Amino acid sequence: MSQEEPTRPLIIVSNRGPAQFERGEDGQRVLNRGGGGLVTALSGLVANRDALWIASTMTDEDAAVTRENDFQPLDIEINDVSYKVLMVESEKEAFDGFYNVIANPILWFIQHYLWDLSNAPDIRQAELDAWDYGYQTVNQDIADAVIRQVEDRERPLVMLHDYHLYTAPHMIRAARPDALLYHFVHIPWSQPDSWRVLPGRIRETIFDGLLANDIIGFHTSAYCTNFLACCKRLMGYEIDYEGLSVEHPGGRTIVRAYPLPIDSERLIRAAESAEVATAEKEVLARRREHLILRVDRADLSKNVLRGFTAFDTFLTQHPEFRERVTFIAHLQPSRQDVPEYAEYLERIEALVAVVNHSHGTTDWMPIDLRVYENFNEAVARYKHFDLLMVNSIFDGMNLVAKEAPAINLRDGVLMLSENTGSHEELEDYVLTVNPFDIQEQAETIHRALTMTPRERRERADGLREVIFSRNPRDWIDEQVADINLVRAQLADEAGG
Repeated sequence: MSQEEPTRPLIIVSNRGPAQFERGEDGQRVLNRGGGGLVTALSGLVANRDALWIASTMTDEDAAVTRENDFQPLDIEINDVSYKVLMVESEKEAFDGFYNVIANPILWFIQHYLWDLSNAPDIRQAELDAWDYGYQTVNQDIADAVIRQVEDRERPLVMLHDYHLYTAPHMIRAARPDALLYHFVHIPWSQPDSWRVLPGRIRETIFDGLLANDIIGFHTSAYCTNFLACCKRLMGYEIDYEGLSVEHPGGRTIVRAYPLPIDSERLIRAAESAEVATAEKEVLARRREHLILRVDRADLSKNVLRGFTAFDTFLTQHPEFRERVTFIAHLQPSRQDVPEYAEYLERIEALVAVVNHSHGTTDWMPIDLRVYENFNEAVARYKHFDLLMVNSIFDGMNLVAKEAPAINLRDGVLMLSENTGSHEELEDYVLTVNPFDIQEQAETIHRALTMTPRERRERADGLREVIFSRNPRDWIDEQVADINLVRAQLADEAGG
């Protein structure tokens, strides 16, 4: 944060925290780093700061540790970063409804346009109960923990994160009207009609919950615009599209775009590590003349099936590339307890089998599908792709589109869906595709693999220039600058 920033304690709030306790195979308690990109993004915010991170318990061991510590914050160190963490335990049935019925899939599906509306969702009593006694209960548990922790603080700063906690800000605001509340949404914000899936009372509670914040952050200006349009069309509130703000009964909320950059220094260190060097040997030994790569979670929003169908179409229309190109798909299993996701992974595996049977030979398999999580192997593949496929249906940012070109050694080309958050920054140097246009994607594969070395170099250089122009510290500083402006305005309104 900037030198001008007051040294006031900071509260960070998210569903998952930076640490997770589990039992190892030997029965001993072990501490692991929290999963997801949120921890990486916020580590710089926590470092060298008086910050408390409040999050839900994720495991039975999390809950046990919290009870043993008399429900007080824990001091934890992970990867040379010190954290003060307060884990909040909710009743298991409430958390199940919160996470597995409302947050995933309903909110996630709405914001990624994933519902097949002719078939789903059906809002029945079970979903209404999951909202009332699940989502709302967990949000209240988190809000109560925040309120207790800021009880003796004047004008506390609370930074909330993501779609799990849309209603907590209103709960905090009711108890602490003087708090400065900031909320960053890490996934896309969809257009107004998509939210009509939800019953009116739930929809209105979500928007009033978010609008209890002083500032709401998104990855792109398009998401800001969508949010403002929702506030106008669904809530009837007054919108300032130039100033990016909403006037509502609770006051005024501003919205801002803060595109998330990658931690390029950490990535470069990883790329130069012995572990990645070992993984590279296999990549180089197995590669053909051309290497197509995708690294994704096996998530419906990532559009994996259409990507493979486009590759199938490409091989059919350009048989001269058979046995000259391999498509490595490095997929991480995702939400396999959600039926739609388990079925999706099965369909992915089935399609790969069909494509490989149609085009493969005795010594060449067109699609090399790897379903597991291995950071070092992913980085090794980043370094050697000729074409990176990112064809997401919709994506909040998609950091793979930034990470892989940053360390690629072959002037690799990036095929990028126009519906990813990263497209707003990178569009001048990528091959843009419509994620639903399979023929366009097939033609783009051919264009990428036949592109002149000069054009490849110009695009790759342009990508690297944009990607390296900002780092996580800049992302934090941009948010803090706006927080300080709002804080000053609130101080003036309160008479200092």
